[in-house]
Amino acid sequence: MRAVLLAAVFGLAISTAAAQEYPNRTITIVAPSAPGGLYSLFARLIGNRLEARFGKSVVVENRPGAASIAGAVSVARAAPDGYTLMVATSTTLAVNPALHAMLPYDPIADFAPVTLIARVPEVLVVDAELPVRSIPDLVRLANAKAGALTFASAGPGTSQHLSGELLKRTLKVEMTHVPYKGMQPAINDVAGGHVALMFAPVPIALGLIEAGKLRVIGISTAERLDAIPDVPPLAEIGLPGFNEASWFMLVAPAKTPRDIVERLYAELAVLLGAPEMRRELTRQGAIAVQSPLPDELKTFVQSEITHAAEMVRKAGASRM
Repeated sequence: MRAVLLAAVFGLAISTAAAQEYPNRTITIVAPSAPGGLYSLFARLIGNRLEARFGKSVVVENRPGAASIAGAVSVARAAPDGYTLMVATSTTLAVNPALHAMLPYDPIADFAPVTLIARVPEVLVVDAELPVRSIPDLVRLANAKAGALTFASAGPGTSQHLSGELLKRTLKVEMTHVPYKGMQPAINDVAGGHVALMFAPVPIALGLIEAGKLRVIGISTAERLDAIPDVPPLAEIGLPGFNEASWFMLVAPAKTPRDIVERLYAELAVLLGAPEMRRELTRQGAIAVQSPLPDELKTFVQSEITHAAEMVRKAGASRM
């Protein structure tokens, strides 16, 4: 018993000392997607500010593959020392568990949540050359093309995929899913006329909408967004009850010392709550949030897994 107690005290002393010294070298934030997407955007927004705050380098490393699964597995297996972090999203921590029967990571057991970063609504956009300006227009075109209408996503199981499937079932039309390996190639092909439409995160779609290459039909949340106040909620224009938004969260490997997680949470509460950061998130088309405490985020993730499972059921998506 004495040996066990001594080991516990010794371990606590090492953990506390490590937290006091943290960080003393480069921190890596993994973005589990191809460059150019929202994972990278939020990783850089956070990383640049943490670097200035800590006086240590913070690098962003893209590890794309399988709707963020490849990157998530690498972080789950990383040393739990606070030097490997990851920007996760609702796809990583909630949708993937609902879709994959044999997911190679556990969203609750394998990660230590640090903080929510932001919520991100999506917009339903179409190729600007299509004769579609409303939901009824979309239904008419889909029926006229007899199943040949296509919708893009950043990959199977992503929020864009599920929202597209939910759109099909709600409108009772046929459309073909075209999955891509990332958001940027998907939305570029919609803008180029190779695919008809897609749901896309507002920050990614804004530039192409403003350039006239995409036409926006509606926004996925029940409330309007400051960045695009004239775009109506889909719930008001033909899709009653539609109210979805992705969320992004910074996580660390499980067993990362509590002191380090709490230090990161405290620093990011200041950084994400700063007026200039909130203005930047609003400008990008995201919604600033006040994050629950790290311990409360595990309960949040569990509730989101339940919600995602219900969305998968409604969308009629098959488990993989």
